[in-house]
Formats: sequence, C-alpha cells, structure tokens
Amino acid sequence: MGEKGQRQIISKMGIRYSIFIYFTITALIAIMLIGLSMYDRFSNQLTEAVQNENQILMTQVNRSVDAYLRNIMRLSDTLYYGAVKNTDIADDSVFGQMKLLYDNNDDSVENIALFSKDGELVTAVPAARLKSTVTIKEETWFQEALEKAENLHFSIPHVQYVFDNSETQYRWVISVSRAVEITKGSSVSQGVLLIDIRYSSLEQLLNSVTLGNGGYIYLISNNGQIIYHPKAQLIDSGRVQENHQNASQYRDGSYEERFQGERRYITVKSVGYTGWKLVGVTPVQGISFGGIKARLFILFIVLLILLILSVINYYISSKITNPIHKLEESVRQLEEGKLDASVYIGGSYEIQHLGRSIAAMASQIQVLMQDIVAEHESKRKSEFDTLQSQINPHFLYNTLDIIVWMVENEKKSEAVKVVTALARFFRISLSKGKSIIPVGDELEHVRNYLMIQQMRFKNKFSYQIEASEEVLELASLKLMLQPLVENAIYHGMEFMDGDGEIFIQASLWEEIGEREPYLCFVIRDNGLGMTKERVESLFTCTAHVPSGRGSGIGVRNVNERIKLYFGEHYGLTIESEPDEGTTIRIYLPAVSYSEVLRQESGRQKGRQNETEDL
Repeated sequence: MGEKGQRQIISKMGIRYSIFIYFTITALIAIMLIGLSMYDRFSNQLTEAVQNENQILMTQVNRSVDAYLRNIMRLSDTLYYGAVKNTDIADDSVFGQMKLLYDNNDDSVENIALFSKDGELVTAVPAARLKSTVTIKEETWFQEALEKAENLHFSIPHVQYVFDNSETQYRWVISVSRAVEITKGSSVSQGVLLIDIRYSSLEQLLNSVTLGNGGYIYLISNNGQIIYHPKAQLIDSGRVQENHQNASQYRDGSYEERFQGERRYITVKSVGYTGWKLVGVTPVQGISFGGIKARLFILFIVLLILLILSVINYYISSKITNPIHKLEESVRQLEEGKLDASVYIGGSYEIQHLGRSIAAMASQIQVLMQDIVAEHESKRKSEFDTLQSQINPHFLYNTLDIIVWMVENEKKSEAVKVVTALARFFRISLSKGKSIIPVGDELEHVRNYLMIQQMRFKNKFSYQIEASEEVLELASLKLMLQPLVENAIYHGMEFMDGDGEIFIQASLWEEIGEREPYLCFVIRDNGLGMTKERVESLFTCTAHVPSGRGSGIGVRNVNERIKLYFGEHYGLTIESEPDEGTTIRIYLPAVSYSEVLRQESGRQKGRQNETEDL
C-alpha cells in the first residue's frame, strides 16, 4: 500500500482510534516479542516434560512386558524341570502335571506339547492331534530349539496351525519352544517343548497404553517384524505405514525422526532376553501447554499486560479526544436531522471556535430546510391536483344527454336513477377536497359510474363488485378505479361482438417475505385485450392527448398518483393477452382510513407550527 493510501485510511479514522491503534500496535509488538520468547522457552520445557513422561511410561510398559515374558519362561521351566526332566514319559504323571499347569494358566496358554527329536508328538495338553499337512521337523521353531538347546525361543504372532481344531475361528498365538531331555525307560533322548501363548493376552496388556500428545507404542522383533501395533490391520492391508525397519536398528534411547513428512520423537526400550524392542512414538506437532502450569502463567502475564495497556490507552485517548468526541456526537445528531439539538462548545480554543461555527451553520440549515419542505409540499400538492384534475368532461356531457333523452321519452324512473347515481358519483368525486377516501366510498363511486354507463350502453355489459368487510374502512386513493374501468369499457368492450363482463374485487393480499399485507384491487374484463408492447407503452408514454371518449387520466396517470402519494413500492400491474381480456391489479398499503386522517392532521399542525416560528 502506498503512502497516499495510508493517508486516506488514517484520515477516515477518528483521533481516538488513531491514538489507540498506534499505541496498541507498539504495545502489541512488545507483547509478541515477550510472548514468543516465553513460548519458545516453555515449549522446550513442555517437549522435555512430555518426553520424560513418555520415558517413564515406556519404562513401566517395558517392565510389564518383561514380567509377562518371565512368567512364560517360568512356566516353561516348571514344565521342563517339574514335569518332563527325569520323568519317564511312559508314566501318566507327565500328562497329569502338564494338564495341571495348563489349567492354572489357561487364560493365557493355548496349547502345551512335547515332541521327540524326530518330530513325533509325545503328548499334548489339551489332547489334540497334529495336522496331516504339517511336518514338525521342518518347522523353524523346532529346528532353532534343537540347534540352540540352551535358549528359549519366541516366535512372532501367527495363527495356530500345528494342531487340528474343530472350531472354525483362527487363534493367534506366540510360540515358545526349547530343547528338553526326554526319559523313556533307561534311555534319554532330546526333544522339544512347545508352549503356544495366546496373543490376546499380550495385546490386552499393550492396548491399554497410550502416550502423551496422541502418541502410541508398538512391539517389534530383533529383525524388525511387528509383534504388536495398535494399527496392525491397517498396516497389513497397506493403508498405513510404519517405520519399524529403521526402528529395529535403533539402540535403547530417544531419537527424533521425520517419517512421511512428520516430525516425531522415538523412544526405544529393549525387552530382556527376547531381543524384542518396545518403540514409543510421539508426534512433535500438536504439543501444547494444555493442562500445564506454564499455560496459566503465560495467560496471566498476557492479560496483565493487556489490562495495563487498556488503562493507559483509555486515559491518554480520553484526555485528548473527549471534547472532540462530544462535538462529533453533536454533529451526528445534526446528520440524523435533529437540527434543533444543542451543539457542544468546549475544550481548547480551536474546538470551541469549531463548535460555535457548527451551531451557526445548523441554525442556517434549519431555516433553509423549512423553506425547502414548504416548497416541496406545495409542488407535490400542485402535481397531485394537476393529475387529478385531468378528468375529461365528456362523461358529464354524455350523461346529461342520456338524462335529457330519458325525460323526453318519459322514462322518468330511469332518469331518476341516472340523476341519483350522477349525484353520488360527483359527491364522492369532490369528497370535500380530500385525496384519500375509504375503500367503501371508492367502490361506491365506481358502482355509480358503472350503473350510468350500463344504462348508456343499453346493458351491453354486466359488472360485479366484491369486497370483504375487513377492507371497507381501509384508505384508498380517490378516483382510482373509475379511469381504469372506463378504459375497460371504451377500449376493451366497445367493439366486442358479445356481452362484456367487468369484475372488481378488493381484498387483503399477503406476499411471502412481507411483514404487512397489501390492499389489493383487481379489475378484470373479457374485452379485446392488449399485446405486451401495448401494456408497456401505457406506463412509459409521456405524451397524453385526451380523447373525446374516456376520462383522459389513463393507466399512467393513476399509477403516478399512487406512487406520488404512497411511495414507489405501490402501484399497478397489468396482465393482458389479445382476445383474452385484461386484468389490472392495484397494490396499496393496508392502512385504516382513520389513521390516515390522524397523520394528515399531524402534518397540517406541523406545517402551521413551522409557519408561526418563521
């Protein structure tokens, strides 16, 4: 942003806000520097705290896994030294002791089996038979046990496949094998003791452990094969990857690595005897101060600085800008149209001088506004009267001719009807000079007009007028329906072959989204209709030449009078098709006639008071 743009922004801001912004920006920069320094410091402390907590948790888990494996090793030693070694396998006590140990550990042990060095099954608990497809001598756990007779060998988790099982479900186990001496009579030979440990017992031990900050642990063998992982199924399906091969190369300790674009801390603990490694993973991203005293301390410091900043800023800006603010409030009241509001004059000499100048200007504006209002009101009334006075006298002449003809032909009763209707027609037309009349009077006015025209045209058309009781006392513009009905008679039905029909309706009309309903008039005829272009010309044509027939007011005249009096939201709409007839709708505000009279009285009193003040 250029220097010119900055000056424009500053000029649009108040003095108080300018001082506040400049002072606040300076203070916030200092707060940010202090905050960044404190954040860096406490972030390092937090990272170290999380790592220490994870180290402690990893140590506890390592002890639990180590204790779990040692229990398995003790079980293996008990089976060997207490049940197999120096005991003749021909004696049933071997099976009994193995069965007793199995029953005591059946929650974690799946199978216990003893094999000869030739791979033949000697005994098994629970009793089972080997699968025909399995050759024990070729199994890795069997060969490793005989090759390294002094060690106890642990396999990775696998489905138990050695023994036939009538159950259809798969059982995951960890096989523990060792070389043993088998005594049969006076001869001693080598064999292998196999214990299948249920994998679920180890999984249950590790599933309950989670590290801080969304971390997790997993268990791998010394060659990197995964023994346990919380997302083992996703890893097997290839949807998730783990850096376990690299982790198998780490020695015990803590490391920081980047895997798949993510920084994370790695903690490695070796599990005694087995060579397995327990690996803890903690993501670096997301470490926060939640739940740590440092967060509360930093929050307290920031709030304290902001409080001090607010107090100082308020005092300085108020001292400088209070007089200007009061003067600005006075100007705002003047902008809202309250020209008689008092203007604040105070503060320094410059502000006092400015206040006196604004007060004098407001007084002058008030005088000018009163002149403009009076002139506008006079012009508005003149325009309205001009529009309303454009009624063509031909209707009166024609009606009087009808009356003369009826009297000459001794149709006195019909002449009386016409004279009565004409009297009522002009009584409502005059309405004591009022521009607004009740809906009931406007409908009565057009009814009298239609009665006269029906006699004149010798019942060439029929008419129907409908109105609900709720609209009769609403306010309507005077002489609004008659010009439109006149157009329907002269231009819509005069040259028709058949009988004409005119339908007039007054009702309340509600539009979706509008809070208040409209007063809606509908004038519908079955006349010749008009094209779309002709309909548009009725509203846009500025030149008007009164014809020898009709009032001469026309659609545009009525529409302008409605908008002039009620506003641009109201007026006429026309729907017409050639040979289909025409429908005109008039929308006015649904306001009671008595309320309009009160408003008119209030405006007259206001104008009278203004005149007296001048």
